[in-house]
Amino acid sequence: MPAAAKTLPACPVETTLTLISDKWKVLILRDLMPGTKRFGELKKSVGNVSQKVLTAQLREMEQSGLLTRTVYPEVPPRVEYTLTDLGRSLKPILDAMQSWGEEYKAKNEEASGSPL
Repeated sequence: MPAAAKTLPACPVETTLTLISDKWKVLILRDLMPGTKRFGELKKSVGNVSQKVLTAQLREMEQSGLLTRTVYPEVPPRVEYTLTDLGRSLKPILDAMQSWGEEYKAKNEEASGSPL
């Protein structure tokens, strides 16, 4: 079990939020759901995130057991990130967030008469 488990809150919802509360973590999860990606691919797909912030988020997610980091001894070094089974188990949550977001956008577009 990850070391972070010792400091997790008692509330299960708060525990989930603790692990994925950052905007970038949710986007990293989304982009790794289809499969393994290299750091540069993640940086492009996640969006306007600095290299420093992305690196920090990836390290936290690795420590939490949500993903694995594989370094290949090449020049230049190749680093790949893959979701663990625990990370992939968050897919229903991401799917629900996507569905909710689509419904919310549709209702707002309908109410305002124009797309957001």
